[in-house]
Amino acid sequence: MREDNNTNSNDWKLSRRALIAGAAGLSIGSQAIAQTGMIPQRPLGKTGIQVSALGLGGYHLGSTKSQEETNAIVHEAVDSGVTFFDNCWEYHEGVSEERLGIALQGFRDRVVLMTKVCTHGRDKKVAMRMLEESLRRLRTDHLDVWQIHEVVYWNDPDMIFAPNGAAEALVQAKREGKVRFVGFTGHKDPGIHLNMLSHDFPFDTIQMPLNCLDATFRSFEAAVLPEANRRGIAPLGMKSMGGSGELVKRGAVTPAQALRYAMSLPVATTISGVDSLAVLRQNLEVARNFQPLSGEEMKAIRDRCRDAAADGHLELFKTTTMYDGAEGRRQHQYPDVEKLPA
Repeated sequence: MREDNNTNSNDWKLSRRALIAGAAGLSIGSQAIAQTGMIPQRPLGKTGIQVSALGLGGYHLGSTKSQEETNAIVHEAVDSGVTFFDNCWEYHEGVSEERLGIALQGFRDRVVLMTKVCTHGRDKKVAMRMLEESLRRLRTDHLDVWQIHEVVYWNDPDMIFAPNGAAEALVQAKREGKVRFVGFTGHKDPGIHLNMLSHDFPFDTIQMPLNCLDATFRSFEAAVLPEANRRGIAPLGMKSMGGSGELVKRGAVTPAQALRYAMSLPVATTISGVDSLAVLRQNLEVARNFQPLSGEEMKAIRDRCRDAAADGHLELFKTTTMYDGAEGRRQHQYPDVEKLPA
């Protein structure tokens, strides 16, 4: 792999800064939580920083009725102890980033801000351009976390780690101080995540779907989560309710059960999409004074959902292309979702 600016191919293996290891526990002490009613904080892998056990998803911020509604959601979330904020270059064609950037004015130093780059096989130059656009939209001079978005096609790792690929952009952005930590996301198959990890790149974070059905079908919980924790890479959970709430809509679990299960896994944070204050407050009710489910309680939920989970029809992000983003489709020459039979 070629590196620019006199950085050799082993740069990510040899020159990584020493980071302060975070505490190993899932949450802060139960007595302290009970006294404050705040959301537990957890270590973000080996980065040395802590994040809230509940994170705010970025996609849905572009679905709110107005900027004012986005502001209200973001401000109440921050005031309630949510510190991890997700976003992505392509969400609603940049609207999600723009809305969050406005909402975070005056709050930026209170949050860990993450967004994602959507090269989908294009080169480092495209990735760095997208980074500058994200910084402008988010109204900040740096990101706390920058992740490669939607690694869901089997040839994605080959393109990401090719000479002049997106992996080189992560190295450059971190070296230039434009991002603090880097990672990648994906929702399709744990095998693709493991392929990414096999390159031994110094990822700080890794985002994946984690919910009470996942343990039964193409399980990220079983295959990827232990490996991420073994490497000290901070796991970020998503799709706790099936992507668009399929788990809840089909009666597999209640919203509270789904979120509690996901938050009870050994993850740094569980990112949940919020498009209204009502949904935010529902999530906050679970997150405040949160205590992880016991192993027996989690097994009971998995067993109850096992039949519904077995064929993946409630995790459509794994079994269909309907959740694959438009930007990735274009780069991989897939038709628009409206033109696909499933």
